[in-house]
Amino acid sequence: MAKSKRESGRLSVFKGHEARLNKAIFHILALKGPLTIYDIHKEVKAQRGLRHTRYASVNKRVRFLEESGYINKVGIKKTKAGFQASIYELTTKAYLAILLNSINLDEFLLRVDDSAAQTILAAILEAL
Repeated sequence: MAKSKRESGRLSVFKGHEARLNKAIFHILALKGPLTIYDIHKEVKAQRGLRHTRYASVNKRVRFLEESGYINKVGIKKTKAGFQASIYELTTKAYLAILLNSINLDEFLLRVDDSAAQTILAAILEAL
């Protein structure tokens, strides 16, 4: 059984110490489109409360999110220094995580009709 009502509906990507940085990375990539880790880091540092975030932390988070299937490498960009940097974008799984994190499930169940609920249930059962 879940520890509390708040804990029961949260996804693991939005829990713990990394949650704030994960949300920031998701938000940046959703709004700005595909970016390099350096560009993501610049955008993260521009956000209030994350101004002192180190590049290494963003790098580690992006690589973890890639391993977890939330972010994909979509290309390579040549930098001014002559190096090649990978470009990352959100996957459909990440957009679903953002959506599931933002909706109130009780309110959703009150609004959904029976045929839509049946379709959603079938999709969830198929995924399991």
